[in-house]
Amino acid sequence: MSERFDSQTARPAVGPTSERPPHLARLDHVWIKRPIYFITSCTQGRDPLLANDTVHRLFSTEWQTAEIRHGWRIGRYVIMPDHVHFFCAALPEAKPLAKFMQRWKEWTGKSVLSALRRPAPLWQHRFFDHVLRTPESYAEKWSYVSQNPVRAGLSATPEAWPYSGHIHFDSPM
Repeated sequence: MSERFDSQTARPAVGPTSERPPHLARLDHVWIKRPIYFITSCTQGRDPLLANDTVHRLFSTEWQTAEIRHGWRIGRYVIMPDHVHFFCAALPEAKPLAKFMQRWKEWTGKSVLSALRRPAPLWQHRFFDHVLRTPESYAEKWSYVSQNPVRAGLSATPEAWPYSGHIHFDSPM
């Protein structure tokens, strides 16, 4: 069977007209053409190095250039003392998520460690990613994540936490 490809994503095209074997038919219902990913990355040893103005500025700068450098647009984010959460979406020419995260961690690690005069490494080797399937799941995940500083006793409200915001998009639409 020859596979059809979506010309915008260079990925296999799926949908009602695709010809999948019966045991793979469920993939027609789970494939998302332009997914939004929810990312969590933690510092090595859960060191509380991140929630400060310097790191916020460095992360924001790297996220603002991610669209041009890596083909990834960044949505909302929350920087906690020992981890960061953010949403991202790939442009058609984007580098694979793993490569983007490798580069993002490399550049943020170097800049943060230099600014804070700390030894490497900054990040744990792995990161957590979750594909969001609907705008509702984006809203639910953001509602939960935005409460992190409140649950941790760092802020009275999510809006009062100075280390959160958005870069390229505020909602998935």
